Amino acid sequence: MQTTYATNDIPAQQRRQYWQQVVSDIYFSLDLRFLGGHDFNGSLGAWSLGPLSVSRNVSDGLLYKRHERHLLNEREECFLITVPELAEIRFAQDGKEVLCRPGAFLIERSHLPYEFSHRDPSALWVLKVPSAVLKARISCPERLATLQFDCSRSVGGLFVDTLRLAGERIEEMDEPARAMMGRHLIDLLAMAVESDERVLAGHSSTIRNAHLHRCEHFIRSRLDDMRLTPQMVADACGISLRYLHQIFEGEGITVSTYVRTQRLAMCDAMLRDPQCRKSISEIAYHWGFGDQAQFSRNYRSRFGCTPSEARAASRMARP
Repeated sequence: MQTTYATNDIPAQQRRQYWQQVVSDIYFSLDLRFLGGHDFNGSLGAWSLGPLSVSRNVSDGLLYKRHERHLLNEREECFLITVPELAEIRFAQDGKEVLCRPGAFLIERSHLPYEFSHRDPSALWVLKVPSAVLKARISCPERLATLQFDCSRSVGGLFVDTLRLAGERIEEMDEPARAMMGRHLIDLLAMAVESDERVLAGHSSTIRNAHLHRCEHFIRSRLDDMRLTPQMVADACGISLRYLHQIFEGEGITVSTYVRTQRLAMCDAMLRDPQCRKSISEIAYHWGFGDQAQFSRNYRSRFGCTPSEARAASRMARP
C-alpha cells in the first residue's frame, strides 16, 4: 500500500502542523522545529514491504526531536536506516553525534531519545524495520546506532540501489512480491553491516571478535537444524569447544542461549509475517524446536505473550 503526502495544497499557515502529524503517523511521535523561513514545503511517500516500510522524505530544513515522553506508550522498538541524498544530516543519540553526508547511510533506534536535523533542503530514503525482524538477521543491532556505513560502493551501494529501485517499482508488485523484496533488503543490509570492521569490535581482541562473528554467522545459517550443537559450531569454525564457550561468555551469554534466542527471533518474524501460512507448530519445527510446548514457554518468556497471541495481534494491527 502506498501513502503520499505533500504540502502543495495545504494553506501556508497550516503546513507546519500538517507536517508534524504526517511525520508522527509515518514514523513515530516526534517534536519538530522548522529551520527555514515562514514558508515550508515537503512531500513524503511511504510504502509497505511486508513488516517493513520504505519512505521518501523531501523537505526544507528541520530539526526532529524524540524525547523520553514520546517513548512512554511505545511498545515495539524499530530501527530507521536513513539514506541522505541532497544534504548533510546531523544525528545525536545516547551521547554520540554523527554527521552523515550523501554516499553513506546511518542507523537510528526508536527506543532512545535523539535529535535529527538538516538545515538545507533534504531528500531522504528511510527504511523502517521492526526490532524483531532486524535481530533475526543481525546480532545485537543496538550496537549499530549512530554508526554510518559507506553506500558508494560494494554491498552498501547495492543495498541503497535496491532500496531506490524498490521505491520506483513497488506499485507494480503484489503483496507477496513486496514482502520478498523486504526480506532481500534486510539480507543486503546485513551483508553491508557485517562487512564493516567496526561491527567486529567488541569487548576483547579483534581476533576473538572475528571468531565470535564467524560463529554467530554459522549458527544463524543452521538454525533450522535440530541437531545443531556447540560442538558442531566449534568444529565448523575451527576452534575448540572450550574457546567457543569462552568467547560467548565474554558477551554475557551462553552458546545455547544464543541459539535459542536466534530461533525465537526467526519464529517471531514468521508469526508476524502476514504472508506466512504455516501453523505455529510448523514454524516451531522449521526453526529447530522439537517440542511445541517447550517452544511456547520459551516464546512467552522471551516476548511476554504466547505465539498465538502474537500472531493475532499482528493480524489485527494490519488494515
